Amino acid sequence: MSVRHTILGLLAHKPRHGYELRAAFEALVGGDRNWDLKPAQIYTTLDRLEDAGLVACTSDLGEGQEPSRRIYALTPPGKAALQEWYAEGVSPDHQRDEFFLKLLTGMVSGEADPARLIQTQRAHLFRELHAATTLRDSYDPHTEMAQILLLDKVTMHLEADLRWLEMTELRLDEVKGQPLPEPEIRRRGRPPKGDKGSTYPPPKPT
Repeated sequence: MSVRHTILGLLAHKPRHGYELRAAFEALVGGDRNWDLKPAQIYTTLDRLEDAGLVACTSDLGEGQEPSRRIYALTPPGKAALQEWYAEGVSPDHQRDEFFLKLLTGMVSGEADPARLIQTQRAHLFRELHAATTLRDSYDPHTEMAQILLLDKVTMHLEADLRWLEMTELRLDEVKGQPLPEPEIRRRGRPPKGDKGSTYPPPKPT
């Protein structure tokens, strides 16, 4: 989720100050237990949005007012940026997976047992799944369906991760028997004279 664009969306609803924005954000996601957005991130993002001309401070409290009391409103360029966000799809970031890196570096370094890493991760995911399911079941479907849908998404991702761990565990010996990815080392600096593809020295005129 883009915090930047969510703030624009909340300001499209009505002008707000920083404290209101944080409270409105937490209400959307079902509280800070689901997404803990720090006040500093709110104010840093507001400063950047103001510098970019996407929001404007409309507070009449005068110079030197506390940041938490500055009232922000969406500008026309901010509304355009928000509409552009709504018109685009959102790509999940599944390929940047910390556990995958932990597993591979454990194998490369020899400092960790891959099977034990998988067991530890599985236990962690089961705890996360239990917590998410318990939280989802605590919501009232008559008044909090949005939060239930969010937790449904969370539980589905956790269940998919557990299935992936099972598949990885079954294929662990195959992975161990294959060469691990090696980086392609490129030479740094200017190519030496006469190097293939080099334009130095420049070709002589014909």
